[in-house]
Amino acid sequence: MQGSKASTLAHQGAAPSWVGRVPPAFIVIAAGMVAALHIGKMPPAIPVLRDALGVSLIEAGFLLSMVQMAGMLTGVFIGLAADGFGLRRSMLLGQLTLALASLAGAWATQPAELLVLRAVEGFGFLLVVLPVPSLIRQLVPPSRLALHLGLWGTYMATGTALVLAGGPALMSLAGWQGLWVTLGLVSLTVVAWLAWRVPSDRARRAVAAAAAPPAAVALPVRWWARLRDTLTSWGPWRVAITFSMYSSQWLAVIGFLPAIYAQAGLSGQVAGLLTAFVCLANVTGNVAAGRLLHRGVCARHLQYAGFVAMALTAFLAFSPLTVEAPIARYVAVVLFSAIGGLIPATLFALAVHVAPNEHTVSTTVGWMQQCSSTGQFLGPPLVAWVAGVAGGWHWTWVITGAASVVGLLLASRTRYQKA
Repeated sequence: MQGSKASTLAHQGAAPSWVGRVPPAFIVIAAGMVAALHIGKMPPAIPVLRDALGVSLIEAGFLLSMVQMAGMLTGVFIGLAADGFGLRRSMLLGQLTLALASLAGAWATQPAELLVLRAVEGFGFLLVVLPVPSLIRQLVPPSRLALHLGLWGTYMATGTALVLAGGPALMSLAGWQGLWVTLGLVSLTVVAWLAWRVPSDRARRAVAAAAAPPAAVALPVRWWARLRDTLTSWGPWRVAITFSMYSSQWLAVIGFLPAIYAQAGLSGQVAGLLTAFVCLANVTGNVAAGRLLHRGVCARHLQYAGFVAMALTAFLAFSPLTVEAPIARYVAVVLFSAIGGLIPATLFALAVHVAPNEHTVSTTVGWMQQCSSTGQFLGPPLVAWVAGVAGGWHWTWVITGAASVVGLLLASRTRYQKA
């Protein structure tokens, strides 16, 4: 039945605007990538902001993680609201919030103002990305779900890579304010694209009801019941905490790479390109995970591979043993991101399956994002604090290694042969 509904939505549609060269499922994935641009704009801007606004290293850490404040405090509730409010409506509101906050940020003159607006951007980001797995589930047949969720797992790395590669060049022409304005305008464009090409919530429900037999049409589920079902199930907790163990170390390492390269004497453009390639490497892991899950590879084994690789490569990248081998360190960071990319795609696929029912997919993803955001909020400042105390980045691998160990323990409880 899920396959027939997805086929109807993807190919027949109730309005001609549903049909286009870009399928709706890919449009919502692209919208998530645009939302990730706003997350990724801070790392390449930190060296510029430190000069322009006098941002300290600790403030830089919070600028990297403040955007996660909304997810840390309200992720599950925003996911809950998206399930009830409407998936496409949530994405439209989120992109509009990102656009307005980014445009307002261009006028900031103090670090505190940017911190507040980064928190607002965090709300917009969640409104965009939390509904996507549930929306993809409605737009594609089950046989293609793992592949699409693997592609969705690349949204953060792709968006971050794009802004890391292009951000320094844009800032050299228009300053950091120009980058903020440009991304605000891009989000406004995505608002129009979503409204035009993605089927409305009402239309999708009508098509789904028409495709399902009368007895299969589900009645609305109250919000408190969805929240209770999600938070009293072990599956959502496991994937949520596992995601936090991945995302905290990934953002801590990737977020400070431009600053690390700048300290090494590299230009902002070169540092941005090097970091962008590291982010793009993460895409390969996500896509590979989607294909491997589609072929029946055990989700637990993919998590094992990702966390073990992240622990080993972080050691090679930051250990004093490789201080005289910069190329080896860079290769290690690339592998850290690439093989670690097996984890998010696997967890997004698992989240769809561990959700207690079809009404709690966005709520489950919201809880996963809430725990992930907590890790991302605490990870960069913790790594920055350790670097400040130690006088360098050589103890970073201890923090990331501890997160990998916890991730491995949680992954050992996975019992899904095919996500």
